[in-house]
Amino acid sequence: MKKLITLCLLFPAMHICAQPSIGELLPLHESIVQISVELGNGRVGTGTGVVISPEYVVTNCHVLANGKGANVAKHGDGFKPIALKADWKHDLCALKFESLPFKPVNLRDSATLAFEEEVFSLGYPNGNNVPQPSYGSVKAKYSMDGGLIIRSTTAFSLGSSGGALFDQKLNLIGMTTFKSPGPQGFFYSLPVEWIKSLIANKELLTLNTDESPFWALPTDRQPYFMQVVIPYQNQDWPTLHAIAEAWTKSQPEAADAWYFLAAADLGLQHLPLAKREFSQALSLNPQHLEVFMLQAQIALQESDFETLDKLTLRIASLDGYASELLAGKVVALKQAKALPSSK
Repeated sequence: MKKLITLCLLFPAMHICAQPSIGELLPLHESIVQISVELGNGRVGTGTGVVISPEYVVTNCHVLANGKGANVAKHGDGFKPIALKADWKHDLCALKFESLPFKPVNLRDSATLAFEEEVFSLGYPNGNNVPQPSYGSVKAKYSMDGGLIIRSTTAFSLGSSGGALFDQKLNLIGMTTFKSPGPQGFFYSLPVEWIKSLIANKELLTLNTDESPFWALPTDRQPYFMQVVIPYQNQDWPTLHAIAEAWTKSQPEAADAWYFLAAADLGLQHLPLAKREFSQALSLNPQHLEVFMLQAQIALQESDFETLDKLTLRIASLDGYASELLAGKVVALKQAKALPSSK
């Protein structure tokens, strides 16, 4: 069973996407700015910001926190903010300016996003002076404080904090903010709903704070969707089971809560329970690719060819590459058992 889960964790979920070309993204470059922060002792930190109006650039508060000053830059020109609006807990800050000569982005609420919807990000990773794109899809949405945290396969790295997550129609749907530790990167973006609420906050004249963002709190104070990641990747099934079970009780409508509980029960060899929990996850998210992949691994182990044929078709609608890999495994298994392969 350990081998079964390991295969699933390593099984690539790669999409063949019809994402915007570099040329099609060029107009968005006017809405993405680089942020420089004076940290003291001659040090400078950098991050990314998104223009949401002629007055405001939003970014992550952790880019600015306790800095001596900040500015935004574009095309070699610098702009100094006149005030700040901050939601330190949710890691969202808005720098206010007299007027900016940049095009604001259009906003779209995270609640309208579909699972597996293709998305892309723009930011300034690793000191790049031109916004860099990264492509992926929506894997999960986590309810929190009036918004939905977005987990996607859209990777980002140092310098991209405060960057933009866009849908295929170039609407801003989130702000690239943090990733989980460990080899299997889970990338999280903050919801547009929080950005809209931020603008109603009072203005500040300092970057100083002693408050940490929710994702940087001690593990036992983090949201359940963060607490499950390390035990999941470490295959610590008892710990994962305890956290996921508490999550299902707290948020029974969360598809991932049932997915992680099922993964734990599968690892603990509680197969009937795992199958029921996988079904519950699918009732809440019928496009849950990770559920289909684990179900396929179970069906491979059980030589359940009828289920495998159905799953191969279902996975093909979400991830053509993963479906091809699974189909190859099914053919190999049928040949090993001297059964005719399906056309």
